Amino acid sequence: MTRSATAKLRVYTALAGLGLIGALALGRPELAAIAAPFAVFVGVGLALARRPEVKVYSELERERQIEGRHVTAELEVVAASSVDRLELLLELPEGLEAEEPNPRLIRLLRGQRREIELPVLCAQWGAYEVGKVLWRARDAFGLLTFEGSGGERKWVKVYPRGEALQRLLRPLETQAFAGNQVTRSRGEGIEFADLRPFTPGDRIRRINWRATARRGVPWVNEAHPERNSDVVIFLDTFAEVRRRDTGTLDLGVRAAASLAAHYLEEKDRVGLVSFGGILNWLTVSSGAAQLYRIVDSLLDAEISLSYAWKDLDVIPSRTLPPRALVIALSPLLDERAIGALLDLRARGRDVAVIEISPFPFLDAGESETEQLALRLWRLRREALRTRYAALGVPIAEWREGVPLEAILEEVRAFRRHARVMRA
Repeated sequence: MTRSATAKLRVYTALAGLGLIGALALGRPELAAIAAPFAVFVGVGLALARRPEVKVYSELERERQIEGRHVTAELEVVAASSVDRLELLLELPEGLEAEEPNPRLIRLLRGQRREIELPVLCAQWGAYEVGKVLWRARDAFGLLTFEGSGGERKWVKVYPRGEALQRLLRPLETQAFAGNQVTRSRGEGIEFADLRPFTPGDRIRRINWRATARRGVPWVNEAHPERNSDVVIFLDTFAEVRRRDTGTLDLGVRAAASLAAHYLEEKDRVGLVSFGGILNWLTVSSGAAQLYRIVDSLLDAEISLSYAWKDLDVIPSRTLPPRALVIALSPLLDERAIGALLDLRARGRDVAVIEISPFPFLDAGESETEQLALRLWRLRREALRTRYAALGVPIAEWREGVPLEAILEEVRAFRRHARVMRA
């Protein structure tokens, strides 16, 4: 607890001192009479001032929340002595906003216990330390200010908000485990594929009795098996373009969380590679636990300045399993990320690139030179997209405000067109 003088104490002390000094210097006793009440007030106030005995406890309603929703901070204040004016301030980092007045002004009687609920808006995804409460009180005469703190700091994780997706981007090849994706091959399943003559070893329940009755010999149904797939989300964290409230990295993190949640819901195995100044990865796995591992890892995604050259050799091979679909989320600003994606395609990987457009976060500039530079940069990025397309890599530009579903449909259209061209 700290104690400091208020402006009132400083002014009253100055008036009392000036009056007494003026009375002595000028020989005017009336000045001393004017200063006497101020001096008496200050003396009595300081003599009767007592430190307030205040204890503050804090608790969070939950430790996890979705971006854009609320979490309630519960404050409990106990006073061993009466406090006429007690200010409480819950410290909130940038990204969390109080929905009600903060600080809060209350009055407590001796021995009174007060509970306060403060709703907090989770405005930005991230991991935040919340719970420290600062309090400030004054003595009865308003001469001294007492400040202290209480509460216990706790972590609250704000997960990026997802986006509803009707259809997902499917890899060219599936894995051997059961899932929800209908494969092109034929085997045990429920999706009808074709008819063929009966061969020894076929199950009786697979006989198509109508076809058998028409042709006079046994015919059986063939089906497409349901398998799962491996998906690796490649998040570029080398560089970003940002406004005050949002940037390309925010869009990438939200898209990565949405894709991971939907693929895991389809019983697919999902992994994560955060490729940037700090390398972070998660090997492919499935289930709800993997979803929490991915979103917790996304909360640590940040732009870290690094001049070290990095390529695919720094990524463990087990994080990129064979026949896995690699979905890259990148603003394509750094040559290291661009080269890594081209290298993935050169090694025969199934790669799809979602280019997070930096243009909505840029100022076009006013001078002709600035506008010319922007046009040249646009042409350079167009040439880069053409290079990806020539290598068979589907790439779609995603701008802020455009649904992710539309971008995935553009990638699917590219893949369909590429298969027709190869045929």
